Amino acid sequence: MKKTKDFDCVEMKRKAAERIYEETKDMSLDERIEYWRTKEREFLQAQATRKARSA
Repeated sequence: MKKTKDFDCVEMKRKAAERIYEETKDMSLDERIEYWRTKEREFLQAQATRKARSA
């Protein structure tokens, strides 16, 4: 019996790449740099929040 996949990592990665492309396709280089800096700050803040909650 073949098991169906509950989660497809490749599909998730492709969807994320498509979403990011759509969000950034009309941005200049400087705008894309700021986009990624903002995403990094958001990620680090979320990570710190999760770490504080688990401690």
